[in-house]
Amino acid sequence: MDAKNKAIGVFDSGLGGLSAVRELMNVLPCESIVYFGDTGRVPYGSRSKDTIIKYAQQDVNFLLENNVKMIIAACGTVSSVATDLYNTSPVPYTGVVNPTAFAAAKATKNGRIGVIGTSATINSHSYKLKLLEINPEFQVFEQDCPLFVPLVENGFTNPEDIIVKSVVERYTDILKKEDVDTVILGCTHYPLLSDAIGKAMGEGVTLIDSGKATALYTAKLLEENNLKTENKEQGEYKFFVSDTPHNFESMASMFLGLDVRSQVTQIDIEQY
Repeated sequence: MDAKNKAIGVFDSGLGGLSAVRELMNVLPCESIVYFGDTGRVPYGSRSKDTIIKYAQQDVNFLLENNVKMIIAACGTVSSVATDLYNTSPVPYTGVVNPTAFAAAKATKNGRIGVIGTSATINSHSYKLKLLEINPEFQVFEQDCPLFVPLVENGFTNPEDIIVKSVVERYTDILKKEDVDTVILGCTHYPLLSDAIGKAMGEGVTLIDSGKATALYTAKLLEENNLKTENKEQGEYKFFVSDTPHNFESMASMFLGLDVRSQVTQIDIEQY
């Protein structure tokens, strides 16, 4: 098969990367996608650096076995911690940190930017370092939100749900006090909570969706590497998970707006 017409590989610790897939479908509707969600080992954000690197390498190996033309680490934790993958991948590779930081830098008016992410992402200071590299005068305020991923993975995303509201307000209060005008959703699970986060932060605060920023960057990367598909029809989508597909199927179908039940396969990621 011509490299141009191979699929884009996307991986995440679970459901969160579907926010990136949804944006890819909008930006690059003719591209095929192979998605792997490591639902059996979610969350990554509370793991050690060595474990995150090991998991990320296995995820990449699985996608390479599926003959993809490029790989997206649709995971803020992997993008922040497993940075060697940028140099070792045999196909074009991107995480979410750089595209998202550039989008936030462009969006902010007062130079006060909030970053929310998993504990591993926040402890790495990856977004803060990138933002300060872009503009040393930015003021960056970080907040880890360890309960966000479990909320999303268990289907708690309704902004009116009392559990969702109380958890979101607990984590966003510190950023509100710092008068940020831009907040990076530094984990691809977080756009599924964007209504609740936006409501808690109030009007005048721009939320930067890492999935959208990464999809736009992916289009640029494909163009630069002469890998944009020649296909004129809608792309084909395949989904793989490392745990039972049931919860993933129902959430993915709702979130992507298409029935994925016949397209989700459970695999043993440990063999990769």
